[in-house]
Amino acid sequence: MTNQVGAAQEGGHGPAVWSLWDRRVRALTVGLVTIITLVAFEALAVVTVLPAVAADLGGVGLYGWATSAFFLGTTVGIVLAGAGADRAGPARPFAVGLLFFCAGLLLAALAPTMGVLVVGRGLQGLGGGAIPAVAYATIGRVYPAELRPRVFAVLSTAWVVPGLGGPALAGLIAAHAGWRWVFAGLLPLTVATGGIPLRALRALPGRPAGGHGRIPIVAAVRISSGAGLVLAGLTNRSPLGLPLIAAGIACGLDPLRRLLPAGTLRLRPGVPAAVAARGLLTWAFFGADTFVPLSITAVRHASTTTAGLAVSTATLCWTAGSWTQARFAERRSYRELIGAGLALVALGTGGFATVLLPASVPLAVPIACWGVAGMGIGLSYSTVVTLVLGETPPDRHGMASTAVALSDNLGTAFGAGVSGVAVAASQAMTGAPDAGLAVAFGLTVGIGLFGAIVVARRLPRHQSSSPARTPWS
Repeated sequence: MTNQVGAAQEGGHGPAVWSLWDRRVRALTVGLVTIITLVAFEALAVVTVLPAVAADLGGVGLYGWATSAFFLGTTVGIVLAGAGADRAGPARPFAVGLLFFCAGLLLAALAPTMGVLVVGRGLQGLGGGAIPAVAYATIGRVYPAELRPRVFAVLSTAWVVPGLGGPALAGLIAAHAGWRWVFAGLLPLTVATGGIPLRALRALPGRPAGGHGRIPIVAAVRISSGAGLVLAGLTNRSPLGLPLIAAGIACGLDPLRRLLPAGTLRLRPGVPAAVAARGLLTWAFFGADTFVPLSITAVRHASTTTAGLAVSTATLCWTAGSWTQARFAERRSYRELIGAGLALVALGTGGFATVLLPASVPLAVPIACWGVAGMGIGLSYSTVVTLVLGETPPDRHGMASTAVALSDNLGTAFGAGVSGVAVAASQAMTGAPDAGLAVAFGLTVGIGLFGAIVVARRLPRHQSSSPARTPWS
């Protein structure tokens, strides 16, 4: 297996890999599909039961933090896993990630307060961060460029079964056995399924030529801590808020610049703009997605199972969008696919905001509109990765994957966190989240439109024939 994958991964030094199910990469493909399926169950189940968790623990004020903490933890995990994959191969960071993920699930299942649950979600994120970083680096290393859009489409399909049954199952478990069993039930699933990709990843060696640098542990912690301080400052309505925001920027901005391609924060054309587009995309989508179940249960007074239907609709449309980008990857430019995806996310979120008009808009309308947003993120989400990997030399794929996943998770953390600030403020002032949800949806629509109109125009149209060495700060 090692020699077979080694030949495949060198891109031209061995027989070409023409299929995802080629015997040289079959075990790896199955392993990646398996772990993404687990990630899908976890993500869809947790977002579905969060309203029940917040109601039981009295923690609506920390609702956004339950998502932000996960992605702040993931920020640390992806940096460490991406650097570790380049140094010594992907198996070790993946195994350590699984251990942290299991510890987080256990703590969340036993959490006596919302604060403890937020800590558990942070541990889950720390472990879960290894998954995208390892997956992207492995895809870039093993699969040839022409197969990568199809790989991402297959991985997106791994969300179909969880998308069809996961939210509804989570809702039923929360209603009849309690929300704690959603976290507890995921624990044995993680142990059972984690070994499948781990065996395949052990066959992949590290890249000594690109892996002699130190793993940036301090930088990763500073970025995550800085983001957390900024979110805490935004949440704090006392005079302490501004100093917290300033401290967060001072703590995290410099290491963030060093780990992203030079010019990312200035939206420099090319790979830097693509990495920035990924963060704007996840901000636009997950800044709304986190509050989709709460909108349906708190504003429309529908059941958690009905809220799960909206989550399932977006998930299935995400898969459809991912297969669409795989089909059109050779005929449409990166700029067109990513720009169209961002625009659809903005359009779908704007349509979903009609959930706040129960007297005049049937619930089926916002649910269908949320499917449009799912189609948009499916169209553009993996296209960004394909672009970045195609424009980066193979010996920097671990670093490139880290940059994409870092932007991804910071976008999600700030999207959920800033929207959570609005919802918490509305709950505190009026006793209802409606006004805060309107602000959250309006903000995410604006972020999506900015990405579609401004940032997408800075993306390359097609893959270059010889990737340049992307400059890193």
